[in-house]
Formats: sequence, C-alpha cells, structure tokens
Amino acid sequence: MTTLTDRQQEILDFVTETITQTSIPPTWQEICDAFGFASTRAVQKHLQAIETKGYITLHTGQTRGISLRGRNRSTPRNKTLNLPILGRVAAGGPIGADHVTDEHMTIDRTMFSRTPDYLLRVKGQSMQDDGILDGDLVAVQSANTANNHDIVVARIDGEMTIKRLKQTKTKILLLPRNPEFDPIEVPKDADFAIEGIYCGLVRTH
Repeated sequence: MTTLTDRQQEILDFVTETITQTSIPPTWQEICDAFGFASTRAVQKHLQAIETKGYITLHTGQTRGISLRGRNRSTPRNKTLNLPILGRVAAGGPIGADHVTDEHMTIDRTMFSRTPDYLLRVKGQSMQDDGILDGDLVAVQSANTANNHDIVVARIDGEMTIKRLKQTKTKILLLPRNPEFDPIEVPKDADFAIEGIYCGLVRTH
C-alpha cells in the first residue's frame, strides 16, 4: 500500500480507534469536528485519498460508510495502553482486593473489543471453563451495571470476585465456570456492587 501523509495517517488512526472502541466507524461530521476542518468536503478528500491508497473502503450513501481493509483493521498508530495492576480478584470464593497502584503493564489495546481500565491478578480456578486460570491478569473496564451472563468483577461486603452474572426478579447469582464450585447467591442485605466488566486476559505464566 502507498504511504500516507501525516494528516491522512492521523485521520486513519482516528477512524481505526473509533471502530476499536465503539465497534462503529465515525461519521464524516465527527471527523470534521475532531480535526477542525471547515467543512466535510475536506474530510471527503482525505478519505478518498486514503481509500485510493488501499487502507479503507468508502460506502456511498451510508452515514458511517467507512470500513477498514486488511492489516489496518487492528493497527492504529497509538495502540498501547499502560494499565495499573490494582490487586487480586478471586476465581473461587471472594477474597480481599489489595490495591497495588505502583505496578503497571503496557498492553496492545487491539487485544480487546472493550477498552480496559485496569488489570487484576486472578487467584483460583472457578472460571477455568471460560479460560481464566489462576495467575492470569484479567483486563477490566470500569462499570457499575452489566448484562446477564457477562463476566463481571463484583464486590461483596468489601471482597472481590470474578464470575458470570445472573440476575432474576428475586435474586442475584454469581456463577462459576467450574463444576467443582457452587454459585454464589448474593444476600439481600449484602454490600454488593459490580465494579467492572471482563474484557480479556493477559497470560504471564
């Protein structure tokens, strides 16, 4: 593919990172606003040049009619995240979370469909059928709500655990992914909160 100009590369990075973070491409107006162009006509010219050089495909008549080609689907220029390792999370019974804020790891942001905010070290084997093993670092996006069957990091009375969430009209269950472990039913009077949603893991062992 032909080399891009600096401005073309910046626009391509913006498009790629938007798709990485939101799963949808930006509109021409959003690109216009991000780069301070006077009109979307300037955006059109840049996008057409990027398309001619083989990095994207433009789809006429679509508001978000931009798709990435080939390797560029996962190669934005600024593709790393420096994430803090905040402590431990139990894949077993809940354990206390220790906050180690002076330890960080740089990872490739394109490893994850969601953009994580921090890492936690796993202790235990209750999530092994989901591929989450003792000693893994799980990447977590901060959130206080989640959908049924999401893998979440949850706090119960000050202790942290990672499980699949199941909510019914009458109860909240945290489900393990190992038949040797029992589900955790959250007591109605417990200090319970969802702290984040699982994005993926980094295996360092």
